[in-house]
Amino acid sequence: MRLISARTLTPCCLWLTMALASAAAFGQSEGTARHDIVIKNAIVMTVTHGNITNGSVYIKDGKIAAVGETVNAPASATVIDAGGKYLTPGIVDSHSHIALDDDVNEATNPITPHMMMKDAFDYQDKAIYRALAGGVTTSLLLHGSANMIGGQAVVIKHKYGAARDEMLFPNAPRSIKFASGENPKRVYGSRDQLPSTRMGNFAVQREALVQAQDYMREWDSYNEKVKRGDKDATPPKHDLKLEALADVLRGKIMVQIHIYRADEMLTEIAMAKEFGYKIRAFHHAVEAYKVADELAANNIGIATWADWWGFKQEAWDAIPWNAVISMRKGVRVAIKSDSEDYTRRLNQEAAKTMRYGGATEEEALKMITLNPAWIVGVDDRVGSIDVGKDADLVIWEGYPLSSYGVPQKVLIDGEVYFDRSLPGLGTTHYKEGE
Repeated sequence: MRLISARTLTPCCLWLTMALASAAAFGQSEGTARHDIVIKNAIVMTVTHGNITNGSVYIKDGKIAAVGETVNAPASATVIDAGGKYLTPGIVDSHSHIALDDDVNEATNPITPHMMMKDAFDYQDKAIYRALAGGVTTSLLLHGSANMIGGQAVVIKHKYGAARDEMLFPNAPRSIKFASGENPKRVYGSRDQLPSTRMGNFAVQREALVQAQDYMREWDSYNEKVKRGDKDATPPKHDLKLEALADVLRGKIMVQIHIYRADEMLTEIAMAKEFGYKIRAFHHAVEAYKVADELAANNIGIATWADWWGFKQEAWDAIPWNAVISMRKGVRVAIKSDSEDYTRRLNQEAAKTMRYGGATEEEALKMITLNPAWIVGVDDRVGSIDVGKDADLVIWEGYPLSSYGVPQKVLIDGEVYFDRSLPGLGTTHYKEGE
């Protein structure tokens, strides 16, 4: 270790050095053994089984090993005394475009399912750190909404300062971004290209899915010939675009759809039934309250805003009661950011559902933890404080579901990646080679 005086750094360099130093000092580095940790004297908001007023959480090997008023842990465990503060699961942002820079849209074609957002992921983007400082530990980074069928998403853990591949959520399910409405028709209509209308949007989408069906039949036919011992069978030509769509039809990729209007939600549901795939969630979904019964019946979640409205025509019927009305109808509801700014205070956005519609504390918290984790497909690993789940946790200064809630410490896989108590303008540690 060597010391660098804050006075020798420009403000920009100082900020970045502090961020990296924090992650390097507290984050899990490759090859380093994890320590047992006990967080005690906390108001543990479990999400799934109520609050424990003076609770403790035992973390072993990066997983939650025990939760309760008392826990059995070895005497050698590192103890973090929460001092009566709140402890919640890490926040999950189910709709984000941070760390994708200008590469969020491949707008040269309305059908680009073979694009991989992992290839555009900038793991050094400071927005990852800012979101971490707001308590966000997991994000679904999606393709943009220029295309009717865009690229495949990447799921990250906000281990800012870690190597790129260490930030990828291990074995997260694949998701793909579809988009209906104004965006694709505006992008391609401005070029006098199909689609330029809503009916054009769905025609393009349906045509692509039919091509995928034909592609699957060709491969099924070839495989059947091989199985029968036909040595003259010729394999069809591989097509990355159609192979990705075939995986959608096979149920191997979860479908996340950018959509606003109720009528388009019904059309997307009908098309999914026509082609036999499942829609995981409608994103934005500002008119979900109009068709909430249909969404619940088809087990389609929504990732929506708390109160965005009126910023374009198809957002005109948005209401701040959308989340709670849909939830009361049985829809799994998440509050998401779609913004580098809002992702820093998703706790406050969730709190708005308590004001608009009367969501309970647990329901509001679930909208930024367990529900978005389900939309991303990782609810078996994050989103609540339960034994066996990843130790992605936030200790809060102040009540989390309010403007007073400020993350003090953020842990990911049992390692502290953000600590607000670190020195600010004093001397900061810097590890050689980092």
